[in-house]
Amino acid sequence: MKKIIKVCALAALATAPFMGSVANASDYPNRPVKFVVPWPPGDLEDILTRIIAEEMAKETGKPATVVNKPGGAGIVGASDVSLGRADGLTIGSFVIDILTTHLLSGNAPYEKDTFEPVGIFLDYPFVLATSADSEYNNIDELAKYSQTHDVSLGHFGYQALPTAITFKAAAQKGIKFSSNAAFDSNDCSTLSNGDADVINTTTQQILACLNSGEVKILASLTRERLSIAPDIKTLNEQTGISQTTWNGLFVKKGTPEAVKQRIAEIAEKALATDRVKEISKTTGAGIYWIGGKSAEDVVANDYEASKSLLDYMKE
Repeated sequence: MKKIIKVCALAALATAPFMGSVANASDYPNRPVKFVVPWPPGDLEDILTRIIAEEMAKETGKPATVVNKPGGAGIVGASDVSLGRADGLTIGSFVIDILTTHLLSGNAPYEKDTFEPVGIFLDYPFVLATSADSEYNNIDELAKYSQTHDVSLGHFGYQALPTAITFKAAAQKGIKFSSNAAFDSNDCSTLSNGDADVINTTTQQILACLNSGEVKILASLTRERLSIAPDIKTLNEQTGISQTTWNGLFVKKGTPEAVKQRIAEIAEKALATDRVKEISKTTGAGIYWIGGKSAEDVVANDYEASKSLLDYMKE
């Protein structure tokens, strides 16, 4: 009888942490929440994550902050989230690369199953852009120009999916980049300072110089043409390359389902506001919500699709 009691007691102790986390999920969050953005402040994932954090603080009465941890093309911030607990108090705002190309290239210090998606909420309006006075206006003209002139490329790192897509387009169309370099931020100054002749970036980072007419777009790496540049063809239209780049909220694997659902509810409410709709309208960003199993399927499918880009990431 004593042996049976002892076994039952040990079993209860073994399941106590799990049961406690599930029981407390209804009280989530019971402490401040930290959203980790692995990039400098100012771009779309940062702005939208801050809006979600504001909504969380409003809804729950607990502090919710955004911490920017740039470096390593997103690896530094992702590593920070990987070291947290599976309690939903540390949430990563991750671009697709963190779950796909970084893992495939062996660049990640975390495992494929380290994170679980809460939801995917942003299609980046990635573009290839250049100074307005450049002698080329599209991909074909850039390819022709690069045969007889030096053209440097600025990007977000060799393991960033948009970089791989750009290298793939260059190989396909015969664009010869004389040099390329990775920057944590590719904005108006990257072009005006002469750090690069062409940059792979998002419209959010170059809105000021787009609006002033100092910078022009050569192609958008998006599903549809940008609302702010409807006359500019997508990369898919110009090359047939259709992959795009998204961002989503991720937590440590093992986070209680009820906690993930609560985060998702708050995020969906924040993303449905007029403020967010205006951001989408002015930047061309695709803002939506894909959660649950559908989000898991997106990650899994893009992981497989990214395998074909590995060769272009070695440029």
